[in-house]
Amino acid sequence: MRCVLTISTVNVNGMRAAAKKGFVDWLAASGSDVIACQEVRAESSQLPESVVAPLGWHAQHAACSVKGRNGVSVYTRAEPQEVRVGFGEPEFEDSGRYLEVHLPGLVVASLYLPSGDVGTVRQEEKERFMAAFLPYLVELRAKAGAAGSEVVVLGDWNIAHREVDLKNWKTNRKNSGFLPEERAWLGRVYDEAGYVDVQRELDPEGPGPYTWWSYRGKAFDNDAGWRIDLQVATPGLARRAISARVERAATYAERWSDHAPLTVTYDWESPG
Repeated sequence: MRCVLTISTVNVNGMRAAAKKGFVDWLAASGSDVIACQEVRAESSQLPESVVAPLGWHAQHAACSVKGRNGVSVYTRAEPQEVRVGFGEPEFEDSGRYLEVHLPGLVVASLYLPSGDVGTVRQEEKERFMAAFLPYLVELRAKAGAAGSEVVVLGDWNIAHREVDLKNWKTNRKNSGFLPEERAWLGRVYDEAGYVDVQRELDPEGPGPYTWWSYRGKAFDNDAGWRIDLQVATPGLARRAISARVERAATYAERWSDHAPLTVTYDWESPG
């Protein structure tokens, strides 16, 4: 049966604050079928019912073992067939960085890739995560393909792939998020693992559209952002993408996160 499938992803930058500033209203008004959230930074017991188990949604949450850090969620209209936390790498199993939900014909993952900081242990953590995650992506695509399913990895990848993916690329060439080795790694996700950056496939030229703007200075007002929130899909699903939009707040005051939701609509053929 053919239908329209709408999928959103957003880094909420702390769900407790986002829930009070507008996330709950956005979720209630959303026409999406799947929503992935990152940087939740809270356990379910710390969140309101409207976030933990909102009406009309099946909600899955993966908190970090370190309180107040990371955390990812996936909301689906349909009940999942299977839920997986982590991707098999012991260091990151309880880090609140990866949550996978299996639906009929579709595997959906919420990813919060480490942000890194050049010359620190945070950058080393990011590099270890990337080294372990790429082989898993290859394995995931193979297993899903054998089962007749597509895959979409939603989330904050914390890497701008090309110069058109951030406003001030010249001054960020030595900063985490735009390092040559990080960009090359993301290129391997596309070229070697065979995934597709769905939004960029629909809009090859750019610049942007950006999904994150620093709270510092006038970054939001000047649209000096980064395109780091992505929907990375297997080719079969990517080919069905109809449209993509960044739900950028109309004004600085109306923001409930320093990120904006990325929403993609697909022409979906539902199994059965």
